[in-house]
Amino acid sequence: SAPAAAPAPAAPSAPPAVAAAPRGDEALQRRLDEVVEAATAQGRIVGAVVVVARDGQVVYRRAAGFADREAQRPVREDTVFRLASMTKPIVSAAALALVDAGTLGLDDPVTKWLPSFSPRLADGRAATITVRHLLTHTAGLNYTFMEAPDGPYHRARVSDGLDQPGLSLEENLARIAKAPLLFEPGKAWHYSLATDVLGGVVAKAGGAPLPDVVRRLVTGPLGMDAAFAVADPSRLAVPYGDAGARPARMADPQVVPFGPAKITYSPSRILDPRSYPSGGAGMVGTADDYLKFLEAVRTGGGKILRPATVQAMTSNQTGDLEVQQPGGKWGFGFGFAVLKAPEPGTMPSAAGTWQWGGAYGSNFWVDPSAKLTVIVLTNTALAGMAGEFPDAVRRAVYGQAQP
Repeated sequence: SAPAAAPAPAAPSAPPAVAAAPRGDEALQRRLDEVVEAATAQGRIVGAVVVVARDGQVVYRRAAGFADREAQRPVREDTVFRLASMTKPIVSAAALALVDAGTLGLDDPVTKWLPSFSPRLADGRAATITVRHLLTHTAGLNYTFMEAPDGPYHRARVSDGLDQPGLSLEENLARIAKAPLLFEPGKAWHYSLATDVLGGVVAKAGGAPLPDVVRRLVTGPLGMDAAFAVADPSRLAVPYGDAGARPARMADPQVVPFGPAKITYSPSRILDPRSYPSGGAGMVGTADDYLKFLEAVRTGGGKILRPATVQAMTSNQTGDLEVQQPGGKWGFGFGFAVLKAPEPGTMPSAAGTWQWGGAYGSNFWVDPSAKLTVIVLTNTALAGMAGEFPDAVRRAVYGQAQP
């Protein structure tokens, strides 16, 4: 269903979103305004929408900066952003809904659903990857951007789900399967294209293309516009890369350094209907849209998942395997990182917080103990996902002093 061009007016009985904020939230709003205004005024972040909910009530919602800097088109609350890896939790939830329905098993071998997908270990031995391994990024798969330029994913021309418009899922799965696994499934945690493979499993098990299954099981029941295609391109934010002193409007393709790695983006991918629906990076959506999803999960599954399934999804599923994330000791649930022990002094969120981000410049976190849900969508890669801006937003939410 195509999203309306403008948000529908609220029913007269609905309280204003921010005006009715409880006492103490004026200070929160002031702190967040300072962070958002500084980042957008300085141009470090081109455009952003930041939404904070406490116990399901929105206590802060702000659109700032530009959806298109060159055209001076401002960001609005209903601006559509490329979600990149914030797609993963939604597709993971669709897989878990199929588990709840008894259609899919967590310990099903992937070959039950994708018979030709059987990458081998480096020594040539066969390996069994399960749905559980895909959900937890313990399958032994990789990302092209995370390996050396002459690595096996590069040689096989694997797409990371952000590039190569027009590529089919079947072809990308065949390319991934040519490369050796990094380790025996279940033996380590390594972030990867596992959720793209999971998207293929969900489509097979759900009996329809991935976008249709996600709409049926997740976005439809929650009344979300988020999708694998753009209904109204005029609402889509233009992406920028922040490799230089000033974020630059992305070309197509565009390479943006991320630490030692280089991520390749093709902003046109989302507009090419032949591009496979990437379960790991292929969706677009709005901040309010994503809030509906996170709140459903935070409150026990809403219309989409059983409470016990949500409990598992939001709990560490990777034991003592090392999950590389800043700010403390992390585990991984079914679709995102779960905080096991915050680093004192630097991480204000409590143990049990679950979070993830997207390489087009977005991130979210949910702190269940504080009943906090925070969404930061920007069009600036990668400054909106990791580093100074999201860290400053987090400090502002908890009232921590800014350095």
